[in-house]
Amino acid sequence: MTSRSLLLRATLLMGCALPLGLSGTAATAHTQAPATPAPAAAPAAEENPARAALWQLFRESDEGQLRRNPLFALFRGDMRYADQLGDNITDAYFAAERAAAEEELARLAQIDRAALDPTDQLAYDVFQYQQRDTLRGLQPEILALTTVRPINHFFGVHTFYPNFASGQGGAPFRSVDDYENNLKRHTQFATLIDRSIGRFREGMASGAVETRLTITNVISQLDTQLAQPLEESPYYGPATRFPDGFTDAQKAEQTAKLRASLTNEVFPALTRLRDFLRDEYLPVAREGVGLMHMRGGEQLYRLLVAQSTTLPMTPDEIHELGLSEVARVRADMEQIRTQVGFNGTLAEFFNHLRTDPQFKVDTREALTERYYEMGRRVDGVIGRFFSTLPRAPLEIRPYEPFRERFEAGGSYQPGTPDGSRPGIFYFNAYDLPSRTTPGITTLYLHEGAPGHHFQISLAQENDRLPPFMRFGGNTAYVEGWALYAETLGYEMGLYEDPYQRFGTLSDEMLRAMRLVVDTGLHAKGWTRDQAIEYMLANSDMGRTDATAEVERYIAIPSQALAYKIGALTIQRLRRNAEERLGARFDIREFHEQVLMTGSLPLSILEAKIDQWITHKLATAG
Repeated sequence: MTSRSLLLRATLLMGCALPLGLSGTAATAHTQAPATPAPAAAPAAEENPARAALWQLFRESDEGQLRRNPLFALFRGDMRYADQLGDNITDAYFAAERAAAEEELARLAQIDRAALDPTDQLAYDVFQYQQRDTLRGLQPEILALTTVRPINHFFGVHTFYPNFASGQGGAPFRSVDDYENNLKRHTQFATLIDRSIGRFREGMASGAVETRLTITNVISQLDTQLAQPLEESPYYGPATRFPDGFTDAQKAEQTAKLRASLTNEVFPALTRLRDFLRDEYLPVAREGVGLMHMRGGEQLYRLLVAQSTTLPMTPDEIHELGLSEVARVRADMEQIRTQVGFNGTLAEFFNHLRTDPQFKVDTREALTERYYEMGRRVDGVIGRFFSTLPRAPLEIRPYEPFRERFEAGGSYQPGTPDGSRPGIFYFNAYDLPSRTTPGITTLYLHEGAPGHHFQISLAQENDRLPPFMRFGGNTAYVEGWALYAETLGYEMGLYEDPYQRFGTLSDEMLRAMRLVVDTGLHAKGWTRDQAIEYMLANSDMGRTDATAEVERYIAIPSQALAYKIGALTIQRLRRNAEERLGARFDIREFHEQVLMTGSLPLSILEAKIDQWITHKLATAG
């Protein structure tokens, strides 16, 4: 969830408003990263000059990206820049990213694509696509609309950083140097907060401002953090769990330094941000929640739609597609309502699913065990569908209490390429009375295995790929795969219970409604309450979940469109392969083709699958 040109990997790495097209993987996890990243595979000396030049470009591009974005390196286990938080909010940063993309495209154009083998041609195409996409997001007219809104309640350094620095997130705390690096990053965090305030002020002057809704939520998040006693704050976590080998003197020294840093830098910065947003920014924030209500918002939304879907679709086309998908899924839901013998209307059946005690759990522990059980069931059958499994284990956790209120129902955060740090499937245990259980199966398949965990892990663990293909991506592929993974539950025998089957239809309905609601909010003038009521009328979602979803779409326009668009594309490619290959079709081989070259723009993925089918037909005995 993991909104960047990918978004989960389309989540902003630091939670700040990175320019469109600049992407990395948002990851926090319990086990710490290794000291050295896995190197990119290099071409052999005897290989042709075009391939040597291509891979040299890939290596130098990746090194520059890590240098300019130090947290990208840290999350990959590269500790060279571990004392740096990075500052992706300055004009100098944007200029450096633009210059890098322009220079790398120029170098790419000098390489003879025809002299490359098919795999390297694929890498060439993806690299070209990504650099062009980066430049689209770095145009001055777009930056004027994005950089001035650096924080909202769904993506912001103010919610990313507490977990990151807690001792249970992505930052390592194995040595004294690690603790000292944490203090240096705290100083930079305070600077980043102040620069964010400066960007907000620029937006106030230009008229490109956030919504009252999102800013009110941010203020609430900051109030929650600032109300915690220092010793109970996640920032204080490293002082409560020193690694073995620290002397008492070292523990005392680092505790005192951490306390001083939090007292003198971190909490004052958060207070300044809270007070500014409450007293100065909120009064001028816009009432209309959709981008169409912001100066330049219609132009921005069209670009976001193109980037999220990787297809030339208009908001109107997507809105109509969503309406038709909602109608189709409703018909399937009616069939299940009839099958289980419920005599009321579908709306009454929705309410039955929301309120009947049989669809509730009483404790976080009980809900956690339900997800553990689902993980065991999937593990028992997964080998029938995949020939390669991730090295990284998958952990299952509820969101931490300090952030659960504003999170979605679930999300995935990746592990490290060498498998030493697990991937994490997070589920939401906030307000348990409002949550229901039929969606457990489909949520696990989407966020965990074989959804995001397989897609992200298999790509980053494949050191035969250049780094930008291992660690980058686009939302339509990433979320499209995860939604496609939900449908595998039918073949796995996980939806035999009609209520479990209704649960996956509910999630399919969610993705169909997103096409309607996201475009409704940002292109058709829908209100927040109108969007919530639409979702309640067409699904069994509780009001808490529906509200969180709608407020997510308000905060990260267009990202939610990519799920359904991406899944429909992968499903179409599979049907085409099944029809053309007949008995030669192997589901494990198809999944290998989709997954093992990383997250591809959908047009490039389609070309790859078509070439694979053609090759199999040509070589059939």
